[in-house]
Amino acid sequence: MKIGLASANSDYGIRPDILARDIEDRGYESLWIGEHSHIPASRQTPHPSGHELPELYWHMMDPFVSLAMAAASTDHLKLATGVCLVLEHEILDLAKSVATLDRLSEGRLLFGVGVGWNREELANVSSVPWSKRYRAMRETITALRALWSDDEAPEFHGEFVNFEAAWSHPKPTQRPGPPVLMGCQGRVGLAHVSEYADAWCPLDVGFRDVEQGIGWFRDSVSAAGRDPAEVEITMYVFGRPDTATVHRYRQLGVQRVVFSGPDRPEPLEAYLDRYQPLVDELATA
Repeated sequence: MKIGLASANSDYGIRPDILARDIEDRGYESLWIGEHSHIPASRQTPHPSGHELPELYWHMMDPFVSLAMAAASTDHLKLATGVCLVLEHEILDLAKSVATLDRLSEGRLLFGVGVGWNREELANVSSVPWSKRYRAMRETITALRALWSDDEAPEFHGEFVNFEAAWSHPKPTQRPGPPVLMGCQGRVGLAHVSEYADAWCPLDVGFRDVEQGIGWFRDSVSAAGRDPAEVEITMYVFGRPDTATVHRYRQLGVQRVVFSGPDRPEPLEAYLDRYQPLVDELATA
C-alpha cells in the first residue's frame, strides 16, 4: 500500500525540502501539498469542518515552489498537489508550471485538482460563477491536456477557457501528462471524477460510512462506462488513524492513504515516529 504525508506547507512550519528528505528516508511514497493563494479577510463561507478556520490556511506557501524544493532534495518521492485550485490560475501559466515541475522531477508529479470550498476566494480571482465551477474545471483539465499533448500548436475555445493556437513548452515527462487526481465528495464531484479523472482523492471524514462512499464511487465510474479498477483511490486520513482503520481501507481497495501531518515543526518527529511501524508494514505490503 502506498503511504503519503500531507503537509500544511505553512511559512512557520518545516521547510518542504527537509520534510521531503525525511519522509523519503522513512519509506513514504509521496508528499502532498495543498493550495490557497489567499484567504479573504471578510470570508463568509464556513470551513467544511464546521469549526473556526485554522491559522495555517492563510499562511500556506506556494505549492509549486515548495514541491520543486522537495524534488531537488529527493530521488524517488512522488510530489503531489493536494489539491491545486485550478480555477484560480491562468491556464497557460498553469500548464507551464505543472509541466516544468513534472519535467524537473523526472516524472514524479501527481496533479491533484479541485474546485475548493471558499466562494469568496474564487470570486476574488475568477469570473467563474460558483454554480458552474465543476463545468469550468472540466474545461480547464481538457485544455491543460491539450497543451501537454504532442499537438505542436494546440488551441481551445470553450465557455470558460479560450486561447488561439499556441506553442506551449516544456511538455511534461509523463505522457500524455501527469495523472489527474480529483479531490471531491458529493454527487456532482463523483460524476466528474468518473468522467475524466485518473484517480479519486476523498476525505475519510466526508462519509458516514467509508465503505458505502466507495461503493457509490465505483457505481458512478461504471455508469460512466469505465472500469472502477482502473481509477485509483487515494484516501486522505484525518485525525489519528489506527492500524485497523488503515487495514480496512486497504481491504476496501484503497491503493494509497495520506496522513495529515502537523502544521508546526515541533511535534513532527514525534508524529512520524508514532506512525513509523505502520509505514514500515504497509509500504512493502
